Amino acid sequence: MTPDWTPLDQELDRWRDQGLTLPLWWRDDDAIAPTPQLDQLAALAAKVGLPVHLAVIPARVSPALAQELPPHLIPVVHGWAHQSHAPAGEKKAEFGAHRPLPDMAAEARDGLARLQTLFGPALPPLFVPPWNRIAPEITATLPALGYRMISTFTPRKTPLAAPGLSQINTHLDPIDWRGSRSLAAPERLIDQIARQLTDRREGRADADEPYGILTHHLVHDAAIWDFTTALLVRLMQGPITPWTAPKDPETEE
Repeated sequence: MTPDWTPLDQELDRWRDQGLTLPLWWRDDDAIAPTPQLDQLAALAAKVGLPVHLAVIPARVSPALAQELPPHLIPVVHGWAHQSHAPAGEKKAEFGAHRPLPDMAAEARDGLARLQTLFGPALPPLFVPPWNRIAPEITATLPALGYRMISTFTPRKTPLAAPGLSQINTHLDPIDWRGSRSLAAPERLIDQIARQLTDRREGRADADEPYGILTHHLVHDAAIWDFTTALLVRLMQGPITPWTAPKDPETEE
């Protein structure tokens, strides 16, 4: 069944009518090595004309990934080993408040160094904590470790996550992680993005933050790929400006 895209189409029309432009970006998590799924991701990015920020797991990355990565897939640091250290019963986190700060700082520093060695100047100084969770103490430390941007999930509350560290979040994830682990209800996803864009247009959310689509290429089934393709094609035909993470960003004061 084809989803009803009317709520999103109508909201994009309102953006056009008011002369507004949506900064749009794309983040895909958990990359380790070249795979057929990664090839499919790269092909989709080329088809729609939107680069993908590929969150790479430093401790598990294969050097072959750096050798074969096309330029429209932009590597960024995805924690260290994507290993949860949370106590039993708590939400998964690699960089949570239950760990010693020096241990987390060392892993964040080593993750940046390892990926800089592999990818060189193609790597923006952007940190993506696994499971989109990070303790405030380590967030505040990231600029001293060489990072200038951080990305988690849900609309940001402030442009800076810490002094010297821009917050560039993602906002829509099509996967039903707590249920089928396939595509979430398409109508709910369409309503979610339409409401988020309305909030921006009407001043209830930060309209300057790039709007982020979050995907996980290694676990996509056909339904997820199909919806993601349809969504990105629709957005790219709308009043948008593609956003890519700068290699030498100047953070907002």
